Amino acid sequence: RADEAVRWGCVAVMDRSDVSAAGLWGAMHFARQGCASCGRGARAGPPSRIVPGPRRTHDARIMLIKFLPLLLLILYGLAMYRFSVWRMSKELDRNSTELADATLISLTQKMAEALDVPRIRVHIYEIAPVNGLAAPDGRIFITRGFYDRYRAGQVTAAEIASVIAHELGHVALGHSRKRMIDFSGQNAIRIALATVLNRILPGIGALAAGALTTLLAARLSREDEYEADAYAAALLHRSGIGTAPQKTLLDKLAHLTGSNGRSGPAAWLMSHPETADRIAAIETLEQRWRIG
Repeated sequence: RADEAVRWGCVAVMDRSDVSAAGLWGAMHFARQGCASCGRGARAGPPSRIVPGPRRTHDARIMLIKFLPLLLLILYGLAMYRFSVWRMSKELDRNSTELADATLISLTQKMAEALDVPRIRVHIYEIAPVNGLAAPDGRIFITRGFYDRYRAGQVTAAEIASVIAHELGHVALGHSRKRMIDFSGQNAIRIALATVLNRILPGIGALAAGALTTLLAARLSREDEYEADAYAAALLHRSGIGTAPQKTLLDKLAHLTGSNGRSGPAAWLMSHPETADRIAAIETLEQRWRIG
């Protein structure tokens, strides 16, 4: 067998000098496995290991080229989200002041004790719309418009506390980080869908992809709101404030935000659940905790 290997030119196994040096071992190796390069001379038995060739490397490069645009889109989405967070943080730094109302601070201190933290800092964001905000860096804000409604007696201190508890829920449950991932994924899905749908529906594929990703984003946002409501209800109950202000504020929101009586988007397009559904979810929790 060793001589046959040399005659066939199977230098991958051994040459004539190898035969003289390796002797019996080389002949036995060739007789058992044959030539590693051409496979000749092998006896029946288990196949030898196949070394990956250039074909696999070529296929890997093709796959990388195919998926590279998608990876770039995900990275682009992450970069845009980071830029948006940075810009929002700068805006909040410029246009906000720390809450100094003694009554509201006493309620936030009750929640801090329930959470076993020294204090809960709340800031007033100097814009007119009625809203609460959990910044990506974990800071909690209520808008000047919301605070002015409180000062005018349209909203109670406990109701403002329920807003703060809700925004704390967004922070504690990691919704800001989740939204960063969702934002990047939705961008990638939108572009991928647009690419596919444009082949089927030229000219409107991009619009259809945008509508589908909007529906996905709205559903994810509604889920976050239910989770933050549940967190707020538990915190308000534990801190002794109770869930009643949370429900009464939800009833007031349409009037406070100026959307009372106006036709809005369909429920499945809204980023927040219907008010009645949110109140029902809180009452379900109350029944579970046997409070009312």
